[in-house]
Amino acid sequence: MITQLSARYVLGHQDGRHVLFTDGQVVMEDDKVIYVGTAYEGPVDERREFGQSLIAPGLIDLDALTDIDHMIFDSWPTDETGPGMQWSEDYFHDRRRDVFTPEQRQNVRKFALAQLALHGVTSYMPIASEIHSSWAETFEELQGMAQTSIELGLRGFLGPAYRSGINVTDNNGERVILFDEEEGLKGLADAERFLDYAKELNHPLVTGVLLPCRIETLSDELMRKTVELALGRDALVRLHCLQQPTEDGFQLKLTGRTVLEQLVDTGMLKTRLLIPHGVVIDGTDPESHAEGGPLDLLARHNVSIVHCPLTSFHYSGMLKSFDAFAAAGVNMCLGTDSFPPDLIKGIDVGTHLARIAEGRRDAGKVSDFFDAGTLGGAKALGREDLGRLQPGAQADIMVASLGDFRDGTVEDPLRTLILNGSARNVTDTYVAGRPVVVDGALPGIDLEELRAEGQRLFEQMVAAYSERDYKRRDAAELFPPVYTAGK
Repeated sequence: MITQLSARYVLGHQDGRHVLFTDGQVVMEDDKVIYVGTAYEGPVDERREFGQSLIAPGLIDLDALTDIDHMIFDSWPTDETGPGMQWSEDYFHDRRRDVFTPEQRQNVRKFALAQLALHGVTSYMPIASEIHSSWAETFEELQGMAQTSIELGLRGFLGPAYRSGINVTDNNGERVILFDEEEGLKGLADAERFLDYAKELNHPLVTGVLLPCRIETLSDELMRKTVELALGRDALVRLHCLQQPTEDGFQLKLTGRTVLEQLVDTGMLKTRLLIPHGVVIDGTDPESHAEGGPLDLLARHNVSIVHCPLTSFHYSGMLKSFDAFAAAGVNMCLGTDSFPPDLIKGIDVGTHLARIAEGRRDAGKVSDFFDAGTLGGAKALGREDLGRLQPGAQADIMVASLGDFRDGTVEDPLRTLILNGSARNVTDTYVAGRPVVVDGALPGIDLEELRAEGQRLFEQMVAAYSERDYKRRDAAELFPPVYTAGK
């Protein structure tokens, strides 16, 4: 099956970089791109004309929210309500449970994956909150998610998240980490089981990876066993760390080492490692670039940083800076880690934060950020056939309309999309040549019904915070409205 897509603008790839074609075409045969340019004259079985749109490679989200939890409430806590977002001590010891049934959890996944697809994401690596589970994710949960992902047509790099500890608010309102090593080892066994499952499934849209949770929730033993498994299976590892200054304090107390020392000592830097955030490293400090400094260390070990600009911004932080990390030779890719999973909006915010961090208006180029969301993501995954539109690449494609009056005039199609639009401009996507989003809809999915179910599950999730709060406050007190209700 040969399909030709045409639009006013096409972002192709030549000589190692993205290039722009005006009045261009992308032609795909089955799951592969066979032509990108302006003068295709070969045979075509199907044509689609997108008019005033930009055809570009699909976005790669390597910290993609696959949960119904989001920042509408958890980025606004006060010093008083913030500790209530975590488990209490007695909940950890006596009352922990799954907030959702297995069926409800799969509906949560379906809701989240539909959001990713509609926001132009074609490849993703998931992140979800474990706070609503009795411990962390299970093999069965990710097995179900893999099937949903295949049905929707997304390309997933999947595995159950696991941990041996959890952030807890103690009876004095202080943050501590409590451990259950047996749960951690059980989670690692599930992660290994999923690697086997993905290999046996042998589906082009599912790749098994290792997704341990935040570094302060991993025992020394669990980290070392993760490294052993990763090296033995040549599996990607994504580990949340270098995100908060408090991590070093927890690690020093637990292992006697800082986070970076722990990464070295456990052998984690020998794996194919992705680290979301990295915001505790000040790349504008020359010491960070010096031999043995943190950026030098990350670059020498081919670590990829998954930059999540919206998440950092919402939590009053920023990466210092995207340009500095890239200049040090660190591979930069992008993630959302929050709702909405909008990498277009993330690039917009990220470019402006980079300017502030660097103190210059020419920092944070749109091209560098878009490269991170496509080529950088592909490099982190070890997939040179993703993140680009050129002959031989996978036909993972995003189409974003620039025809709405509210988009304004087009100066440059990508810059106009980033500055004037959002991922809601996406009208169509293809993954491996298969249409996933068509005219702003997901074929076979009743989005209104899914939205209503998502709202019900969200309200169920919010209500459950009260039973975990160390003060057992009502959800209305933990999450007050912007304005009180009128009489």
